Amino acid sequence: MIRSTVTTLFISDLHLDEKNPEIGEQFLRFLEGEAADADALYILGDLFESWVGDDDPNPHYAIMKSALRALVDSGVPVFFMHGNRDFMISDQFAEETGVTLLSDPTPIELHGEKVLLSHGDALCIDDKQYQQVRLMTRNPDWQAMMRAKPLQERIAFAESARQQSKEYSDSVGEDIMDVNQDAVVGTFRTRGVDILLHGHTHRPAIHDVQLEDRVARRIVLGDWYEQGSVVRWDEKGPRLEALPR
Repeated sequence: MIRSTVTTLFISDLHLDEKNPEIGEQFLRFLEGEAADADALYILGDLFESWVGDDDPNPHYAIMKSALRALVDSGVPVFFMHGNRDFMISDQFAEETGVTLLSDPTPIELHGEKVLLSHGDALCIDDKQYQQVRLMTRNPDWQAMMRAKPLQERIAFAESARQQSKEYSDSVGEDIMDVNQDAVVGTFRTRGVDILLHGHTHRPAIHDVQLEDRVARRIVLGDWYEQGSVVRWDEKGPRLEALPR
């Protein structure tokens, strides 16, 4: 197949879960359709609603893993960055699917632009309680402790954590859970990038960020609860677009 335009795709926050099969169905169509012709696919976290370990035999997740494997085997590289729901994804998942695991953040260069990829939750520093939880759950020792627990105990823990997270989110202001603007500006200053691309906040938009010597851009991917969200990036630049279901 000759590609007239080479496009790199970015998605995040699908929150795949057997309780919401329509999201998984749209994701499978996306992988078999548009993604199959892409130069690369980047998944910037929260692909799954929860992930308790690579040994989880969840049949819904197994279907998604097989679809990712098929895309990689077709010649499309897939890159995955952990989110706050699937930070326990590890080497076994990468081996089974063929995806390349990325650290958060990861810098790349695309069509002459210096881009920093992130899930985005590390920028939400006003939510101090969340940042404490994030620090704990990203600790390799804590993750090793969790993986040593029986599968059913991990599943129960994840379900309880999801319920607590929902109750907490309902009790605090939305601005608290959004990115901190000083953290954003500081990231541009220290990283020297032109564009920051992230998810997590579920607020799809493109923001101009005024720096001392230039105007940078922050691109925020949306979630897939009601419709899909994607950044398509070719030689004309990035386009943030919805994917109607």
